[in-house]
Amino acid sequence: MLVTIGLVAVGWVAFVPSAQEPGYEFVTAWGEKGSKPGQFRDPTGIVVAGDEVFVADARNARIQVFDTEGNFKRQFGKSGDGVAELGRPMNLAVAGGELYVADYWHDRIAVFGLDGTSKRSIGKKGSGPGQFNAPGGVAISSAGQVLVADFYNQRVQELKPNGEFVRQWGDTGKAGIRQGLFNYPTDVALAPDGTFYVADGYNDRVQAFSRNGRFSHKWGGPFAMNIFGPFNGWFTTVTGIAVDRQGNVFVADFYNHRIQKFSSDGTFLSAFGHEGSDSGEFNYPTAVTVGDDGAVFVTDFGNQRVQKWRLAE
Repeated sequence: MLVTIGLVAVGWVAFVPSAQEPGYEFVTAWGEKGSKPGQFRDPTGIVVAGDEVFVADARNARIQVFDTEGNFKRQFGKSGDGVAELGRPMNLAVAGGELYVADYWHDRIAVFGLDGTSKRSIGKKGSGPGQFNAPGGVAISSAGQVLVADFYNQRVQELKPNGEFVRQWGDTGKAGIRQGLFNYPTDVALAPDGTFYVADGYNDRVQAFSRNGRFSHKWGGPFAMNIFGPFNGWFTTVTGIAVDRQGNVFVADFYNHRIQKFSSDGTFLSAFGHEGSDSGEFNYPTAVTVGDDGAVFVTDFGNQRVQKWRLAE
């Protein structure tokens, strides 16, 4: 009996880390279900650009823009198949004064000016190089290279700014749990040092790759081998990922109804949120982004709203 208790204790210490820093506190929330300005029907992706917050309003097939306190400013996009139209916008990225939208239903990356002007489209449906099957997330390197989490193709692709294929990670169309393989990747984020992180959705983990594209490390549950759970540092479906200016990694832990924060090497730092509909509670958080001042914004999918948090003092 004592031996069993001892083994459980050792396992707990090894695989359930304690928080290394103060948590976050709720600031404000905005939104409700609907199709009017400021309302949402399944908010998914989110990104901050300066003093504006861009939100992918998935089933309304549009992007809504707010100030950092949640005041509505403008919207663009509508349902349709045209270049300036959207199907189901998912995770977002901003670079070079442009907004990149992973359009899950249209199998492409739609690019807009921050004012909503349609610029171009990258990719098309398929499993070949430079093609997509339900892209879920996108990130842009300092050189303008486009990284895409290609959900059903079980891979991450790197493309030139014009959409020309460069390389990929993962085995096209085949899920896997070994390092460098994916099980429905949902999002990708770049750190200031060029490291990129992949939200390896149904493997319940994060994978990190160096600037040169080599696998670096992974985390999420014991050995990051598709073992899910509610404990610190574990995930139950990863749907969004973001990196702040210091290189810390924020992860939307969908079925655990929380956001977890890690250092660049995967060390667990803190977590915030739990299931519910009151202020500071989540109902399936889908995406996360961090402002220049460190404020954290989260799309609270099931509650049809956006939440803002800040580091607790």
